[in-house]
Amino acid sequence: MLNFKVNGQEYSLQEEVIVDLFHHIYYESRVWERTSWFGHQILKNPLDMWLYQELLVATQPNFLVESGTFRGGSALFYAHMFDLLGKGEVITVDVIPQERRPNHPRIRYLHGSSTDDNVISNVLEITGGNLPLVILDADHSKEHVLAELAFWSPHISRGGHLIVEDSNINGHPVRPDFGPGPYEAIVDFLKANSDFAHDTYFDKFFVTQNPRGWLKRLP
Repeated sequence: MLNFKVNGQEYSLQEEVIVDLFHHIYYESRVWERTSWFGHQILKNPLDMWLYQELLVATQPNFLVESGTFRGGSALFYAHMFDLLGKGEVITVDVIPQERRPNHPRIRYLHGSSTDDNVISNVLEITGGNLPLVILDADHSKEHVLAELAFWSPHISRGGHLIVEDSNINGHPVRPDFGPGPYEAIVDFLKANSDFAHDTYFDKFFVTQNPRGWLKRLP
């Protein structure tokens, strides 16, 4: 019985189970907590990091906005990709300041909530309202992610991306005890926003910490 597709290719239920089992093994090993980029902790699957590299090269954005800075490893990764492109700035937002975050001329740290009007106004002033790429990786409760999506989605450029991270929790397929989170927020958001769609290109490595979370605003 064929029941799921990746980039148009059909796969069997047995193959889907294998993918989910690997996802469980990878996630539950907590190896993603012991992953770093140039010495700075980065809580990402390396397959997703590769996808971000492809997305940045394909779209050549002038700005990338990230909610949820934590230790700054992902911000440094994006900044290094921008170095290779010779353009771009990372604006990263978090409610909790932390010491020893990486310093880089392409990283701008903002202190505050990703759903704060002042933060969003500041970001829009910096970018001139041009938001081709926003990555949501802050509070993972459904309510907060829905609020972030409502705040940021109107400002995403046509053809731009709004990415919701860690939608694999609450049983998709890991941490079934988490409760409604990013995945559930994505489902509700897409039902109410027909100008956004799940960009299936980013399913190609089978395992992603952001299932259905790679959203694209339609041209």
